[in-house]
Amino acid sequence: MASRDFYIDRLRSIMTALVILHHTAITYGGAGGWFWREFDTSAAPSSLLLTLFCATNQAYFMGFFFLLAGFFTPPSLERKGYPRFILDRFLRLGLPLLAFILILGPVTAAIVTAFQGDGFWPTIVFLYNHQRIINGPLWFAQALLIFSLVYCVWRAFFGPPLHPVAQSPTPVPVFSRWLWSALAVTVVSIAVRQFIPVGENIFGLQLAYFPGYIFLFAVGLAAWRHDWLRQLQWKDARPWIISLVIAWPCLPIGIVVARFLNSGPGKANFSGGFSWTVILYALWEPFVAWGAISLWLLLFRDYMNRPSALWNWLNRRAYAVYIIHPPILVSISLLFHPWIAPALLKFAITGSLTCIACWLISDPLVRLPGLRKII
Repeated sequence: MASRDFYIDRLRSIMTALVILHHTAITYGGAGGWFWREFDTSAAPSSLLLTLFCATNQAYFMGFFFLLAGFFTPPSLERKGYPRFILDRFLRLGLPLLAFILILGPVTAAIVTAFQGDGFWPTIVFLYNHQRIINGPLWFAQALLIFSLVYCVWRAFFGPPLHPVAQSPTPVPVFSRWLWSALAVTVVSIAVRQFIPVGENIFGLQLAYFPGYIFLFAVGLAAWRHDWLRQLQWKDARPWIISLVIAWPCLPIGIVVARFLNSGPGKANFSGGFSWTVILYALWEPFVAWGAISLWLLLFRDYMNRPSALWNWLNRRAYAVYIIHPPILVSISLLFHPWIAPALLKFAITGSLTCIACWLISDPLVRLPGLRKII
């Protein structure tokens, strides 16, 4: 692996840990959907802080995953060709998705119902009998598989022919282009949320967030083709880092104002429809995302790009951690349920222990001959 790629794998490990902490935050009062919630979202200070943590993550971290996945898609396709690449995508994405739908998702749901006194096996039987599909965080694998197949179709019919050295370096786009892209993603997101609000799943996918995901996957494709990650400089990112600092407080301020004005229906709705709150949230997301992603990229490329045995160990297990973390997080949070403690303290301890447990449990999994080629 080229030395400049070390930091990309480390970023994926960090984002994986953030996914675990994100779901831990929901467990203890943050806004969002998860298998088990010990505290409901409320006006409590801890709930508001965890909600802002979740909203900030949601603005960029899954889009960041798509950007990094897009970055590695063209060279993989160039190297493997269409049949082998598509087979590899089904093995690496389709099989974990299927395993979660058939095993990990039902087991995680059953752990919760067993704790609540409704039994473990009755839940498993109910889910299978009623053909309830739980894709959990593996919605990302589902979406990435779709994106990869669409890219193959586009490349086969409209794109350049496969070539092992198909990069053509060009300068990183100027600020104005990124600004127009942020506004375009905002407009499309608002349009989508007129029909599919945030929180509503279609085939297990929250399509309200997909305008940003699709754009960032395309950015990843272009970033490899034009060698943008190597060329990205602080001067390119500085306007977006400033925008991040200015934009981030706008959402908590908007939440406070919306609650103050909440004298009629829909005033505090940030999820769907057409209101100033929906516009604010849709506009806030790309301005936070573009700044956060560029900041992470530059910090890790400049300061976290040296060989490291520890990072290599963490990186090799990150995908397995992403797949298996739901039942582990739910089990640990239920284990701590009887403990009376502040929500933020439980969030910190449960999240930390879950990260450690997931990486340790993933270690033997990635060594198994059959699984190691998939995860």
